[in-house]
Amino acid sequence: MDAIRLSPPRRLSLPVSNHWGEGRMSVLDFGDVKRPVDIVFVHANGFNAMTYRTLLAPLSGSLRIWAPDLRGHGGTSLPTDVVGRRHWHDHRDDLIAVLDALDGPPVILAGHSMGGTTALLAAAERPDRVAGLVLFDPVIWGRLTVAAFKLPLLDRLASRIPLVRNALRRRAVFDSREQALAAYLGRGAFKGWPEMMLADYLADGLTETADGFVLACDPAWEASNYASQSHDPWRALKQLSRPVRILKGEHGSTCFLTGTPRGLPHVTVETVPGGTHFFPMLRADIARDALFDAAI
Repeated sequence: MDAIRLSPPRRLSLPVSNHWGEGRMSVLDFGDVKRPVDIVFVHANGFNAMTYRTLLAPLSGSLRIWAPDLRGHGGTSLPTDVVGRRHWHDHRDDLIAVLDALDGPPVILAGHSMGGTTALLAAAERPDRVAGLVLFDPVIWGRLTVAAFKLPLLDRLASRIPLVRNALRRRAVFDSREQALAAYLGRGAFKGWPEMMLADYLADGLTETADGFVLACDPAWEASNYASQSHDPWRALKQLSRPVRILKGEHGSTCFLTGTPRGLPHVTVETVPGGTHFFPMLRADIARDALFDAAI
């Protein structure tokens, strides 16, 4: 059993063609290839599927999991045009392509942060392919904030959003992976991360070029994801009838739902005591148990 859990994931390359362009989507495949996929797990903005290897791999002894790299991340090669971009419908439609590539029964759709919201948006469009959702601190702002992001005025103000400004200032090139590891370890969003998880992030988060090791997720694309918020997760929640379990951090959460939200009896929200937005990295056991419980 230990040998199965520690086996490295296979890497698949799925063709994607939609309104947002053509290319290939990199997908990590954990578990028995003879088994239908149980869970599709989607990563957060700026990261990649490999980042969550130590969270997902221990489940592969009994479950099969697909973990795609979203557009602009990891090994996926799809267009990343930021001009005029205002929402995450490109990520939604790319994930729909992943769901359409599956030939088994409906899956548990899961994700962290932007990945959780992307999972929610895709599930609302393909409910027949989804048995339920497990979302880790998804980005779901208050209803008034979502409405405000639909106003043209926000296009001019987006560059003032702190997350956008920080992403645009992010260092994009390193001399080596070791230099990047030293720069990130214990700092900023990576504070408290296990070193192995950080190393996994850098494995697919850096691309070797003639100029050095470049971030696979361009800072301009990461910033665009933070700024492009006119999609509507509340509408997606209303459209769904599948069970949705949300786990959110106690501190610094990007999810504005609590308890059992009014008018959404299929949605439950739990707060991880002491948890932050990055609790899947810092308390992987909690995230792992939630995924296993949903899939069995």
